Amino acid sequence: MIVKRKKMDASIPAMAMGDIAFLLLIFFVILARARDDSHLQWKPAPGVELTRPNTMNASVVIDRENVTHLNGRKTPINSLAEELKVLLGQNQAGQRTVILKVHHEVTAVYFEPVIEAISEAGGELHHILEEEKRAP
Repeated sequence: MIVKRKKMDASIPAMAMGDIAFLLLIFFVILARARDDSHLQWKPAPGVELTRPNTMNASVVIDRENVTHLNGRKTPINSLAEELKVLLGQNQAGQRTVILKVHHEVTAVYFEPVIEAISEAGGELHHILEEEKRAP
């Protein structure tokens, strides 16, 4: 007696696709390079009636050792304008925000060239300050 073979269906299991996509999403989010400047040590200067910007294209930090960082990466001041031009690209007005964080003890000798570089790159400068706490 001859027994006929059953044909096997080769199909992709659709149940696992959602799990795989979710795991890949988590993998790429963890490995994505973010604008992380949390390792930099700076203390903002005080200010009153402060507002927050709606967008942010770049972050420039001058830490307590007077070192300039662009998006968490040490950057010499003489190349800051060119790197900002690349980051800002062809964005329209209102979409060219550059956040400037300056340690409260940094003198004008260090932050004025940074402000000039941001201006040269066509960035819209937003200086980050700390709200002054008023005594009641």
